[in-house]
Amino acid sequence: MNSNQSQLPSPEVIWKASKENVLSGKGNHKLSGPWQLMLLGDGSPTRHLKLLTGNEVAIKVISMAMENNNENGIPEEVNELDPPLLRRQVWLTCGDLTLAWAESWWNYQESEKHLQNKNQPIWKSLTQGRSELFREVDGLALVNANWLKSEFQEEGPFWSRHYRFFRHQKELTVIREVFSPKIEKWLGPIPRKAF
Repeated sequence: MNSNQSQLPSPEVIWKASKENVLSGKGNHKLSGPWQLMLLGDGSPTRHLKLLTGNEVAIKVISMAMENNNENGIPEEVNELDPPLLRRQVWLTCGDLTLAWAESWWNYQESEKHLQNKNQPIWKSLTQGRSELFREVDGLALVNANWLKSEFQEEGPFWSRHYRFFRHQKELTVIREVFSPKIEKWLGPIPRKAF
């Protein structure tokens, strides 16, 4: 299973919070309340973006391909998924603004069940039929990549988080999201240079 474009390399991690701080919800004292909710909350970012902008979130699939899992910089939690793995990369847009980039890792068989509509947000795919899910935010980081600067039309570094979805106490997927500074329009300024 491959889409039109090749996969983008994972962005370079410039700074990351300790996993202990992320799991305990301590976050970072330099982040405002709205940004802590966006980055560390267990709500759906696609729903948050829709509520903030008033626009539906459109998904532009970059790539869906089998993962060889030997790239540097992938979240350690990816190793908890049963191979073979599929990796999906997308842009999230609202109106004419690209507001986030995301990549997710899936057991291939689970991806076949849950990603039948590849242009639909993952949250929407996973909650059809009102299935019960648990989201655990595992990581908070500042990341950088030239391709992010180009698409966001902003200078980095960029705030990123990664989390897992669980169903029946088993890891279903690992998702990493990187947010455009354009979201500051709704959530207020966020420090990016002081780390």
